[in-house]
Amino acid sequence: MESYYAVLDAMAAAPGDGVFAIIIDVEGSAYQKEGTWMWIEADGKTTGLLSGGCFEEAVAAHALDVLSNRQATSISFDLRAEDDWSWGQGAGCNGLVRIWLEPVTSNTKPDWLALKRCLDRGEHVFMARSITDPREQPFFQSETGERFGGYSSPPRPEWLKELHGTPFFRGRNGVYETEEDTFFIQHFWPKPRLTIFGAGPDAPPLVSAAKAAGFSVTVSDWRPAFCQPSHVPDADAWVVGFPHETIPKLHLTERDFVVIMTHQFERDRELMRWLADIPLAYLGVLGPRRRTDRLFPSGTAPPFVRSPIGLPIGARSPHEIAISITAELINVLRGGPMETAR
Repeated sequence: MESYYAVLDAMAAAPGDGVFAIIIDVEGSAYQKEGTWMWIEADGKTTGLLSGGCFEEAVAAHALDVLSNRQATSISFDLRAEDDWSWGQGAGCNGLVRIWLEPVTSNTKPDWLALKRCLDRGEHVFMARSITDPREQPFFQSETGERFGGYSSPPRPEWLKELHGTPFFRGRNGVYETEEDTFFIQHFWPKPRLTIFGAGPDAPPLVSAAKAAGFSVTVSDWRPAFCQPSHVPDADAWVVGFPHETIPKLHLTERDFVVIMTHQFERDRELMRWLADIPLAYLGVLGPRRRTDRLFPSGTAPPFVRSPIGLPIGARSPHEIAISITAELINVLRGGPMETAR
């Protein structure tokens, strides 16, 4: 999932100053794309990867220089050459990668902590950072209107359009040029939330796989013995109750992903009565399509209900099925073409 989650966590926990290393521009192909983050602390400890190990060591060395002079800068690595004289050292990735090094000190850390708080609250945040003048501080605005960082003047209209007109988990990260300045812009999205209805024995593998992929996972079941940390330890939240009790509490929105896997037909039917009218990013039901169709009075499930769920990888075991479902969730999140398991 997005690299900035782990990087912001590491920054928040760090006792001292550090440096963010951010890929701001890629020409050609590279291991990672614009908007990938890495964190380097003064003692050399790092979090995150910008490549497959091609230049992280060099980035960390440059970061120490940035820490000493307290000024942001950019560096570039040319991975296009196939010989050992290149920065890629024979990697042959065929890309030129530009990286921005942003120092985080006691003066600037509050802005980054504010960004983390916005994400923890489930808010989308837009950032614009001048790369023409490294003395400027990044500008941030959340979808709720909170502004922090540099640029005390009103935000540019095109920034607000990016903030409010971009679909969930979309948006271009990269260099943006104006007549007066050149900016790096980035969208920060909160972790997508997956709610799993049904805490049977096949739920823990899906919770673990989705959690590893970067989802915030909530499990809901009417059976307290199943819906608890001892049974599903990797979940972020456990909501016990019947659908009419739990669904209003969950406050599901068009950014939510929902999987139904209770293995009880009447319970699934009750869930569908509550969920079918809620716009969701994803609504899937474990089981064959014919069974899912029977959950609806018309005898046919609406097109937005995905069933069977999971990408067609020939999955059989609960862990393989969990990987298949998680892959489909990622595919939907990224706007990829849909092909469900059969």
